[in-house]
Amino acid sequence: MLELGLKFTVAFCLGSILGSLLLGHFHSGADLRDVGSRNPGATNALRTHGKVFALGVMIVDVGKGIAAVLIIPGLALPGIGIDPEINRAWIVYSVAFAAILGHVFPVWYDFRGGKGGATAAGIICCLAPLIAGPVIGLWVLLILLTGLVGLATVLATIGAAALIGATRLPAEPGLFVFACLVAVLITYTHRSNIRRMLDGTEAIVGRPLLRRK
Repeated sequence: MLELGLKFTVAFCLGSILGSLLLGHFHSGADLRDVGSRNPGATNALRTHGKVFALGVMIVDVGKGIAAVLIIPGLALPGIGIDPEINRAWIVYSVAFAAILGHVFPVWYDFRGGKGGATAAGIICCLAPLIAGPVIGLWVLLILLTGLVGLATVLATIGAAALIGATRLPAEPGLFVFACLVAVLITYTHRSNIRRMLDGTEAIVGRPLLRRK
């Protein structure tokens, strides 16, 4: 259990590196938590600092999720090594979820983080590559139809959990549990977006098809 706990902690610390604040340090000290929607994610980065900055934020936030899944589970930590009694799959799912939690509650930035969508996307691409395409396609389609990035992100994570349940059960229950937990977390982090959607005040991206006359 010591290996699991330490790797969870390492993944949490890795997830706590926010792309927007890391790059903002080199971009006039910009802190996205003080501008626009105050969310340190790629969407707010795009609205406030442009495409290049937003792309950099996306690369960092997606990349740390991929790195957490591909690197941390196999590390032989000094003095700990690899515990043969721990299921390797559960190590992977634990560090994956820890990386998303770190993004949402970053230890380096007063636990004021983003909403976890980009990091979750990178992780899903690693853990379930065959469903990544349909899920990303659903996300893009929902944005084109509604212009609501928050809605698209929430529904895409729920869709990912549903697809994993339909295609990977009963063989991989751990992956399904992980996907469900991610869907719950992403829905929670978007609670303010959901509130604004219900109020009709949520910001819209582009010219959504369902709103064109």
